[in-house]
Amino acid sequence: VKTNQIQPFLANSLARLKRKIHNMDRPALGFTPSVLPVTGQTIFISASSFQGYKLSSRSVPTARVRFVMSTSPASSSSSASAAAAAPASSRPMEKLRFLTADKALEIQQKIGTPCYCYDLATLEKQAKNMLAFPNAYGLTVRYAMKASPNAAILKVFHKLGLHIDASSGYEVKRAIHAGFEPERISLSTQELPANFAELIDMGVKINACSLSQLSRIGEKRPGAKVGIRVNPGMGSGGTGKTNVGGPSSSFGIWYELLPQAKEIVAKHKLNVVRVHTHIGSGSDPAVWTKVSGSSIALCEQFPSVDTLNLGGGYKVARAIGEKGTDPQVIGQPVKQAFEEFAAKTGRKLKLEIEPGTYLLANSASLVATVQDIVTTGKSGHEFIKLDAGMTEVLRPSLYGANHPVIIIPKDKANSGQTSNYVVVGHCCESGDLITCAPGEPETLDDRPMNKAHIGDVCVVEGVGAYCAGMSSKNYNSFPEAPEAMLDKQGNVILIRKKQEPEQIWQNEVALSSNVLQSL
Repeated sequence: VKTNQIQPFLANSLARLKRKIHNMDRPALGFTPSVLPVTGQTIFISASSFQGYKLSSRSVPTARVRFVMSTSPASSSSSASAAAAAPASSRPMEKLRFLTADKALEIQQKIGTPCYCYDLATLEKQAKNMLAFPNAYGLTVRYAMKASPNAAILKVFHKLGLHIDASSGYEVKRAIHAGFEPERISLSTQELPANFAELIDMGVKINACSLSQLSRIGEKRPGAKVGIRVNPGMGSGGTGKTNVGGPSSSFGIWYELLPQAKEIVAKHKLNVVRVHTHIGSGSDPAVWTKVSGSSIALCEQFPSVDTLNLGGGYKVARAIGEKGTDPQVIGQPVKQAFEEFAAKTGRKLKLEIEPGTYLLANSASLVATVQDIVTTGKSGHEFIKLDAGMTEVLRPSLYGANHPVIIIPKDKANSGQTSNYVVVGHCCESGDLITCAPGEPETLDDRPMNKAHIGDVCVVEGVGAYCAGMSSKNYNSFPEAPEAMLDKQGNVILIRKKQEPEQIWQNEVALSSNVLQSL
């Protein structure tokens, strides 16, 4: 950080540290450090500094922070968190990914905002990157359709040769409706659907995600082929909310319970043909590779296993300063591990992977409109209010996710001027924040952008995964936003209409007059 920014940076950093230690979701108010560090100094913060807050059992009595300071802005290799801590004026402005300014304005005028727009060329490129994932004895790429389940996207991936990873029985039905053959669908779910036996008969591949699920499958379809999802004892995710491995996760059969799983398998004469592990979305590549190695060892416990599914969760760089995962880099040691397993056991395992974020994240943009601009004075912030928000992009409010935001002046005469803004959504909810600090849903992040005017276009990037498919649509009775796709000729094609207001309440059932008369 710049030397003149040490004190505010330290205050912000220690406040954030304080919240993390206490597992708090609210800002730690009134915490202003009096110590000004010097280069290389290690600052010790005692537990007494957190007076009035209850420490969790996992806390340590003393936290240690080491500051390394320079007089120049952070380099391009700095993390997004470090970039967020820097003054907004010194940070680089984000740029459009695949849309042009004119194309964004066209969407605003012809379809209306807010509107998601997917890029066909990027979808194809990402799919082909995954299909080239290093493997020794065969590869199946399953699209984690929960990332964005629109039928148009499913049809694109079907044509490119991808299979499906479904997370519910309803997703199975949706994938089949979009044209996927049942045998190209794998189901790993927290809630085993009531018709799971019929799905097995159709050819859908089911992974038992608990001992109870394994027993139910055995009772309904003894002798069936089945997969087992194992919690390998460790996990990794972009945030704790996307970490689906380790002792704090309910996903999969805990690895120490595999002897009990074997008993159930033997009792019902099940044929375990797949082992499945998945540790989280946005996981650390090093942890992912380590878990991959331990997952291969699990296959030794089930001689009938011919396929190892390593899930997905590949980290994607959405914003400046973030680092993504290179499939070729993390895939090579996995390929080698499969070869070593074959040399040791004589078994040539096939590999399955389940990318979702990797395929979709940077394949879509949200086109919105600036509908208001307000200020809270010199010591406050300047806010841009959009006609979109958590109803379209919930990730910042839920995870503290970082999405690039770009302002496109409707009047080109306003181009060239910049200002710092906090961008918020249209919901009557203080948590409807688009520009939060990375990992901090409640921390406002002033970002440099083109100077905004009411009516300008605002593009939120990196919204392909877990946005349209995970929106809080209909909150404040806002209709579900339309979705479009940019084809290879530059045409914008509508792939989902905007929801009509009447559709929001069409399934409501009116109270009878007798009930109302009783009031």
